[in-house]
Amino acid sequence: MATAASNATGVAKSSIMWFRKGLRLHDNPALLEACRDATYLYPIFILDPFFLQQGSYKVSVNRYNFLLESLRDLDASFKARGSRLLVLRGKPEEVLPRVFREWGVTQLCFEVDTEPYARARDAAVTRLAEEAGVEVRPAVSHTLYDTEMLVARNGGSPPASMVSFTKLVDRVGDPLPPAPDPPNPLPPPKEGEDAPSTDPRVTGVPTWREVGFREEPTTIFKGGETEALRRLEASMTDPKWVATFAKPDTDPSAFERPATTVLSPHLKFGCLSPRLFHARLLAVYRQHKGAHTQPPVSLRGQLLWREFFYTVGAHTPNFHRMVGNPLCKQIDWDTNEEHLAAWREARTGFPWIDAIMTQLRQWGWMHHLARHSVACFLTRGDLYVSWERGMEVFEEHLIDQDHYLNAANWMWLSASAFFSQYFRVYSPITFGKKYDPDGKFIRKFLPVLKDMPSKYIYEPWTAPPEVQRRAGCVVGRDYPAPIVDHATASKANIARMAAAYRANKSAGEGDGGDGDGDTAAAAAKAPSAAKTAKKAPAAAAKATAKNKAPAAAATAVGESAAAAAASSAAVAAAAMFAARKAPARSKKPAAAAAAADADATAAAAAAAAATTALQGSPPGGAAGAAAKAAAAAAAAAAKPKSAGPRGGKRQRTIQEAMKPAGGGEAAAGAAGSDA
Repeated sequence: MATAASNATGVAKSSIMWFRKGLRLHDNPALLEACRDATYLYPIFILDPFFLQQGSYKVSVNRYNFLLESLRDLDASFKARGSRLLVLRGKPEEVLPRVFREWGVTQLCFEVDTEPYARARDAAVTRLAEEAGVEVRPAVSHTLYDTEMLVARNGGSPPASMVSFTKLVDRVGDPLPPAPDPPNPLPPPKEGEDAPSTDPRVTGVPTWREVGFREEPTTIFKGGETEALRRLEASMTDPKWVATFAKPDTDPSAFERPATTVLSPHLKFGCLSPRLFHARLLAVYRQHKGAHTQPPVSLRGQLLWREFFYTVGAHTPNFHRMVGNPLCKQIDWDTNEEHLAAWREARTGFPWIDAIMTQLRQWGWMHHLARHSVACFLTRGDLYVSWERGMEVFEEHLIDQDHYLNAANWMWLSASAFFSQYFRVYSPITFGKKYDPDGKFIRKFLPVLKDMPSKYIYEPWTAPPEVQRRAGCVVGRDYPAPIVDHATASKANIARMAAAYRANKSAGEGDGGDGDGDTAAAAAKAPSAAKTAKKAPAAAAKATAKNKAPAAAATAVGESAAAAAASSAAVAAAAMFAARKAPARSKKPAAAAAAADADATAAAAAAAAATTALQGSPPGGAAGAAAKAAAAAAAAAAKPKSAGPRGGKRQRTIQEAMKPAGGGEAAAGAAGSDA
């Protein structure tokens, strides 16, 4: 039991526990340090105006209310232990020096935060504390590991890929176990006339209206440590689900019961410790009798993705920008404010995209693969708008918005860093249809389309006028027409991306973060893959003719499409492989190089067409293996060689580079953002 105490010199030890993230009592080493030998404990939270200002950290009412709910829950936990949360307002650099002086503070404890603003803020506060004679004790608990330690163990630079990062943490070993809970009761706050509780600048947790928001919160997700722990335990009740979880196989259209844990907002605010989550996962894996999935697709893999992006982001200049970011390819994106506004406001005319963007605004959350869909659509897929603009929209509306994860995911999905198969484009029509052919997700978030027949709900502009009138949704009047033609736009953008990649390669810029490894071995297999896959369409067509039952015939038709796609991808791979080798064989290098570029661009378009065909094919069919192998070879052959910042090639396995994101579109990519 904790009691008021003095230190060895007889002077009262007054500790501030400064909460920013880490809004919890469990696994909070900074809080334990603040409690140790403390006479008085002052748990504080400062409402920093920086996080409410217009600009790069603009915040929606959904996320800010999630924060306020988390603070109220934290306050209740402190009151149950004989204390309370003291809330102040203002810039920490101005608030804390006064508090040090007036409250007789001797120690300041807080959780380490590596985001750029937090680093600058904490450096300034640490300097002011030292000037005031206040001891500063930071502690790491927002990440599984100390990212500084990981970088040091990796030779002074962050790992370049998820594969190399996973190998690094395997060498380091499991993270520390969660810290014990704080004492109960806690060291008390000072009482009396000069007690901090009498300070008129100390308040309770405000409401969202008192902060200045006018719109009501609409998210269905509740903040706070209590809810985080409840959701964690609920997620662990089915060991088989936990053990066999594979992120790319989850359903982005599930909304009545989301297909993932939705613990990401709680990890973002620190209502849930990542180390506790990790420890619970390991316990389930040990108890499960069968095999369990592995990183990067497993639930543990989602935590490692988060750790990877924190490690890389914290040690990369300008990580959230294109210019000045050594990992990011420099791409001449379009500046089209009308297209950006249509995307942001769910007016693109593509129901799958607009429904996801509506879910973002209403819930502040959407599934990992839904984020992939809208990010690809805005950038390299259809609109060719900069990933930075999309990142800003997510930054405002996501309740799980996390600085490094948001930037990394956008670079990944725009093929600006970490992922380079730019021709693997999500279809805004067929991708969602695979999971939700009846369009329940669209009907939920776009009620204007609730009566549209399933046949047309992903493409309402193709419905006959009479069908549109009966559905009460006339395209161009009740719902917008598509702002682009997907087939035309994506084909043009693939060519633009190919040119951008060549320009970056020539300039030696933006290659450090690809991490796609040496693809020569896979590219070398392209000719044989083409030969094998060419036989598949005829076999599948023969199967189609033999099947008279509608269901079997439909499956066979899908197989035929998949087989044709496999053939196209393999032929594309062979063409790209030949294009890559042509300059070396030619006696006229300049002409050969130009021809090779043209051949590679055309082959990339063929591979993209094959990918599009694969989107509608039945999973697990006979042509699937050939299609995947051919597509992988095509992607490998199309991959330009990349060099790191020091000229060394970045290594990553083909398996990671080509992991499909639910069907054969863009790679599984950056996870850990909606775990």
